[in-house]
Amino acid sequence: MSQTATNATKEDIRAAYISAEDLKLAVSLLYQAYHDDPVFLEIFNSEKSDYEQRLRSSIREELNAFWQAEQPIVGLYLGDTMVGVACLNSRQTGVAADRFWHWRLKMLLGAGYFSTKQMIEKEEKVLDAVPMKEFHFLSFIAIHPLHQHHGFGHYLMAAVNTLLDEYSTSEGVAVYATSKKYQEFFKAVDYEFIKNVDVGNVSGSLMVHYRK
Repeated sequence: MSQTATNATKEDIRAAYISAEDLKLAVSLLYQAYHDDPVFLEIFNSEKSDYEQRLRSSIREELNAFWQAEQPIVGLYLGDTMVGVACLNSRQTGVAADRFWHWRLKMLLGAGYFSTKQMIEKEEKVLDAVPMKEFHFLSFIAIHPLHQHHGFGHYLMAAVNTLLDEYSTSEGVAVYATSKKYQEFFKAVDYEFIKNVDVGNVSGSLMVHYRK
């Protein structure tokens, strides 16, 4: 039985790597979170009628690529209900800039050649600006709309930071924040502003959390 965010206790909340059964739910959460993201609005041309279909398809294939490469996908649970998800990839394991060919082919079918090319170029540009050699990149993060503004984002980011304990060579976690709201959020959870990075017509902040 799930509980509401307002009466949850710390004992009700847990973070864990998600199971295969939760992948579809994770895609749904991320789709809601990134539907109006400036970068994706531009890359997938939100003025076209099939924008939502192509966005959902790309997020689904991204998560499938993460899963197959055994990259960390962390879920935040309230009781048995997933209320948040964070997806990371590590620069040193090759998933970042050099995607699997099967993933690229699926993206071509689902999102189109131009959007696929832009996604890869965006990622490479942001990752090349990170001032670390070996690190994790927070590619996606989402909290369910009904559970926002109750501190769950802080619980999820604490889990992401703790994950570094399992990767001794990782120097920290980087993220690309495209809105002032998210920039302030990441600053509040110990992420430092590094520089502004322009992706197409969108400007965002590259921010980093260094391993303590």
